[in-house]
Amino acid sequence: MIDYIPSGDSAFLVKFGDEISEEINRDLRAYFIAFNEKKIKGVIECIPSYSDLMVLYDPLIIQYKALLHQLKQIAENIKDISIPEARTIEIPVLYGQPFGEDIQAVQSHTKMSEQEIIKAHSENKYLVYMLGFTPGFCYLGGMNPQIATPRKEVPSQKILAGSVGIASQQTGIYPIDSPGGWQVIGRTPLRLFDPDRKPEFLIQAGDYLKFYPISEEDYHKMNEND
Repeated sequence: MIDYIPSGDSAFLVKFGDEISEEINRDLRAYFIAFNEKKIKGVIECIPSYSDLMVLYDPLIIQYKALLHQLKQIAENIKDISIPEARTIEIPVLYGQPFGEDIQAVQSHTKMSEQEIIKAHSENKYLVYMLGFTPGFCYLGGMNPQIATPRKEVPSQKILAGSVGIASQQTGIYPIDSPGGWQVIGRTPLRLFDPDRKPEFLIQAGDYLKFYPISEEDYHKMNEND
């Protein structure tokens, strides 16, 4: 069941559920595709998250009831929408010190060795549910719960681009230098966001990621972040 929740006088929250799941995300992506094809006049932007879509509109162009009617119409046929086949992007990671500056904190919390953490982090395939926080920052589902570790009590003022981190049940990659509170366990030499590249983002919502460990020598050969 989809809920349509007014958010002020110029936005709707289209809510597909209250949990992070691939099934809910599939329906959301199908709806998002159908929504974009409809090209509703007066809609300013549609922003997807894990299980919701925020629809921003101009009430001087399209009124609340008219937009609600069209949003409900879109939902009628989302099961028939064809979703493009998902890409699987392989992400090389140099795990451990010095690039994985917080891996010892993860070891302390999980009571696992560094090699056990690396194996647990790199053996799964992760669905990219959404991008946000900073340009190209991907929120992933599918991490082994054994390595779940709380965020840092005091966030770092600067985490370098390419850093791979863990925060509770999630893992992700910092696409640019930025403050952050995730526990950094390694770094990828790939550049996730490049404003001079087309497309600017290496990763898109709906992709799958597969991490794999590399040596420091390979990291420097492949490094795109300098």
